[in-house]
Amino acid sequence: MSTHYHLILETPDGNISRGMHLLHSTYAQYFNKRHDFVGHVFQGRFHSILVQRELYLLELCRYIVLNPLRAGLVKHPGEYIWSSFNEMAGIVRQEDSILSTEWVLSRFGTELDEARKNYIHFILEGIDKPSPFSHTIGKIFLGNKEFLSSLENILKPVINKKSIPREQRYAYRPTLSEVFKHSDCFTKEFRNKVIFHAYSALGYQQVDIARQINLHEITVNRIIKAEHSKRNIEYLSLTPNVKNAKF
Repeated sequence: MSTHYHLILETPDGNISRGMHLLHSTYAQYFNKRHDFVGHVFQGRFHSILVQRELYLLELCRYIVLNPLRAGLVKHPGEYIWSSFNEMAGIVRQEDSILSTEWVLSRFGTELDEARKNYIHFILEGIDKPSPFSHTIGKIFLGNKEFLSSLENILKPVINKKSIPREQRYAYRPTLSEVFKHSDCFTKEFRNKVIFHAYSALGYQQVDIARQINLHEITVNRIIKAEHSKRNIEYLSLTPNVKNAKF
């Protein structure tokens, strides 16, 4: 696209950050040298989505090649020169291509010509269909809830690692609607504890909590501070008097 690009990658070793750093730094050096530029070529960190292969990978392949068409850049996906469509459909073949076509085409038939024909039909059939990203969870997972549940043991240990984007660390958390599902039955004391839990343990922003339960953000901030102070007092009350302790 004119401001970004899309890739579908399989990373058996889970080292996508290292790979993207190598790709961007190498290309930036090449680009700056060719155009006599200096400085950054790419802005900000790349955004990645983990995809449930069985349900959504083909939909994502279709979304990518239809993106230029939906953006009004072309009238047919094959007209966009930076697209993988023509190579996947067998219209062109790059000698030094890094595109893997086998798995995708195998979903459309056992014979290569038949698979390519069915692939083209599949792509064109999706022009008026909605984006698969309406099924994303936490903006970083494309799959169903069972898929996310299978990753919970991987996600929980990294919840306090600040180097990992916030939406990834808290991807498995319940929604605010679920947290405050029965809030009309809460006592004020219990509601305040739930607010503090949503903020401190689940990582929700104060403004989002306030919007969910129809309170002012200042009120939510005051509740969180009060609950935090209570916990400090409770902790201190359990601390032994080490001044007179004998060891």
